[in-house]
Amino acid sequence: MTDTLRTSGVSRAHGLDGPALLDAYRTMRTIRDFEERLHEEFATGDIPGFVHLYAGEEASATGVCAHLDDERDVLASTHRGHGHCIAKNVDVKAMMAEIYGRTTGSCHGKGGSMHIADLSKGMLGANGIVGGGPPLVCGAALAAKVRGDGGVAVAFFGDGGSNQGTTLESLNLASVWHLPAVFVAENNGYAEATAAEWSVGGGSIAARAAAFGMPGVTVDGFDFFAVHEAAGEAVERARAGGGPTLIEVGLTRYYGHFEGDQQTYRADEVQRARAELDCLTRFRTAVTGTGELTAGQLDAIDSEVATLIDEAVAEARVAPLPTRADLETDVYISYT
Repeated sequence: MTDTLRTSGVSRAHGLDGPALLDAYRTMRTIRDFEERLHEEFATGDIPGFVHLYAGEEASATGVCAHLDDERDVLASTHRGHGHCIAKNVDVKAMMAEIYGRTTGSCHGKGGSMHIADLSKGMLGANGIVGGGPPLVCGAALAAKVRGDGGVAVAFFGDGGSNQGTTLESLNLASVWHLPAVFVAENNGYAEATAAEWSVGGGSIAARAAAFGMPGVTVDGFDFFAVHEAAGEAVERARAGGGPTLIEVGLTRYYGHFEGDQQTYRADEVQRARAELDCLTRFRTAVTGTGELTAGQLDAIDSEVATLIDEAVAEARVAPLPTRADLETDVYISYT
């Protein structure tokens, strides 16, 4: 079998053609390598602040954001936002520089890991406030509805964020106003160290959708295709004026709540997830098994992404730091 890209129509197995499958794999691989490298770099002490890694959850961001565009669709993230940013096409080198606190960063080194944003890509920003994203998305979705441009606003939040009043109020408001919004609860099992099976009343985040009169669905967050299908239906419904949807994505983060977390609350679940459930491995098996893509094509992406991450780190290390003169800039914005 040659390593040529199949372009003869849409995949019978997944409803995606060859270029779309390659894009999905590239996004997931970029997120994984970005986070794995940050895990190493943070240990050197050269990165300021806190870092919350997204490794293991790649299929969620990628499956959802594959349906979004930069011009009209927006996304609000969480403190664990690197994967969402990459999936929403924020420049990887600018992200790395931002995490290193450099002026070449996406926010000129002033936001760091938890506040990466790029409005030109529809990325409203990562957010250190648990449950801070859903209210922002209601505003963005209302704006899209008023404009009538078919734009959709997506809020990611965790199982901890699902219990915040801001999130529940946003679900209600989106339903009452019939907003083009999608709420994605990434349930990785823990709000910091508090188990979701103890803290989520009723045992299901998605089941709460019924109380707000919107569809709710739970999907396997290790399966890109399951997330992609559910998100596609939700985004299509929102664009067509059908209102909001709540999606609960079940997954596992491969690292602690933050870098330095001792993770005494977990046993062998991460090892099992890496060995048996990993989204990148499952994607590879699926698309090579059907002959839609070859191992050589995926290996080539692995190599390209590894080079990109090496370059991003090297450039971030030598980029300039903000100066005292930068302190009072970017505080206010002028709309004139």
